[in-house]
Amino acid sequence: MGEQLSGSTQQRESGGPRTTGQGTEAKAGAPPAERGKTSIADNVVTKIAGMAAREVPGIHALGGGMARTLGAVRERAPGTRPSVTQGVKAEVGERQTAIDLDVVVEYGVAITDVAADVRENVISALERMTGLEVVEVNIAVDDVHLPDEEEPEETRVR
Repeated sequence: MGEQLSGSTQQRESGGPRTTGQGTEAKAGAPPAERGKTSIADNVVTKIAGMAAREVPGIHALGGGMARTLGAVRERAPGTRPSVTQGVKAEVGERQTAIDLDVVVEYGVAITDVAADVRENVISALERMTGLEVVEVNIAVDDVHLPDEEEPEETRVR
């Protein structure tokens, strides 16, 4: 015999409603900025995290080998743009989020320093833009980009 939720109040076994802090009574006297609920989609969080990670010097790309290959093929299709969410996974709750990143670093950089910079930039951007608490940013370094490695050609046939 648990509690049943009913709108913004909870019906308890004792019979009386209990306000959860989001009820009509609380909203009427609350400042306008606190009236209502804001929800942030997972895709918004992954885009912010992807952009913030790419801003860090020493990051060559995001995504594992296969994801980068598929992304390169997809980008060749007319009218498509590179995906900023490639290599980024996010779990988003009401107040917290956790991020997983797959990255490729430039040869010669201190990987632990780059990873720390990525964590700092991603956490700062997400907390500033979304107000969510970032509980963790897990980084998997999948590859090292060597200076003599060629980038995939833009197009083979014209």
